[in-house]
Amino acid sequence: MPEQAETEAGARERILDRLRAARAAEAGHAPPPAGHAPPPPAGHAPPPGGHAPPAPVDTAVLAAKTWPPAERLARLRRCMEAVKAEFLEATAAGWPAAVRDFLRAGGARTLMAGAGSPLAGPLAAAGADGAAPALVLYDRPVEELKASLFSTIDAGITTCLGGIAETGGLILCPSPGEPRLLSLVPPIHLVLLDPARIWDTLWQAVRELGWSKAIPANALVISGPSKTADIEQTLAYGVHGPKRLIVVLVPGGAG
Repeated sequence: MPEQAETEAGARERILDRLRAARAAEAGHAPPPAGHAPPPPAGHAPPPGGHAPPAPVDTAVLAAKTWPPAERLARLRRCMEAVKAEFLEATAAGWPAAVRDFLRAGGARTLMAGAGSPLAGPLAAAGADGAAPALVLYDRPVEELKASLFSTIDAGITTCLGGIAETGGLILCPSPGEPRLLSLVPPIHLVLLDPARIWDTLWQAVRELGWSKAIPANALVISGPSKTADIEQTLAYGVHGPKRLIVVLVPGGAG
């Protein structure tokens, strides 16, 4: 066993030596002596504990990433559609009917909204005729809603704080009125977005929302439906969350 351990250690060092030599050759430097890690660059020695300090953020570079207002939506949409997000255009007065028509055409029978969400009232009024999809409110503890939430709810709908043009994404800030599970469990997730609420970059959004001083305990950025890949890099959608993400564009917001 000691001989095997020595052999494994020697093989490891030989591999590391080849990697260090290759890296040094690319950088135009001589490789370090065998068995020794290269020294850190001058002035960049890691502090006690072995963790180097983060590089300073060049805010001037971040602030320079801007797009004309008319191009932000097009860029966001292009980026999000590339990862399978879908878009539905509506008006401030007609979005509840547009959402219901869209879901009905796709065979959805139920739609869940947060009881404290500003979307609940307009959706309830639009569904007063009793036609599908039926509106279900997230108005009880999850223990009481678990059975229906995980088995009979076809779609969940939420608001968002706005979008990010640079990478394509929506900023969600779940709350007791709009719990996180609304956007995580149902097979379809609909999000209302006011096209006027699109920031150039995440940095700009964090700055304007005041999150550099205090970030919410539960905030996230989503760009498309849930996706994952196995060890062979076979991509699958909807394994750990919604199979579809529908961005409902409502100029002026939900009213």
